[in-house]
Amino acid sequence: MEALILVLHVLAAVAIIALVLLQQGKGADAGASFGGGASQTVFGSQGGGSFFGKMTAVFALVFFLTSFGLAFFASEQAKSVSGALDFVPSVPQVEDSISLPELGETQVTSDLPVTE
Repeated sequence: MEALILVLHVLAAVAIIALVLLQQGKGADAGASFGGGASQTVFGSQGGGSFFGKMTAVFALVFFLTSFGLAFFASEQAKSVSGALDFVPSVPQVEDSISLPELGETQVTSDLPVTE
């Protein structure tokens, strides 16, 4: 389920990027007001502005919903990880089980000259 939501999330992000890049800017309407041939476009004389705007809004809604879904799955995984920390042994248990060998007198050799 999480993988499906992640795929939808990535596809919605790519669709938003593509739709934003396809839209015309505000300055592009100046030439159309003087008969720029907008009546022969695929989306009619009004252009595709409202269509692209509505599709961007739909994909933005899908993007936000999948973001909330992924956040929910991440919080559930965080709860399961924090529950697993209850089984970690405490410090006194670890210190009692470790026995270190006694260190005798050892001679340390070094390449550095000894100054007396």
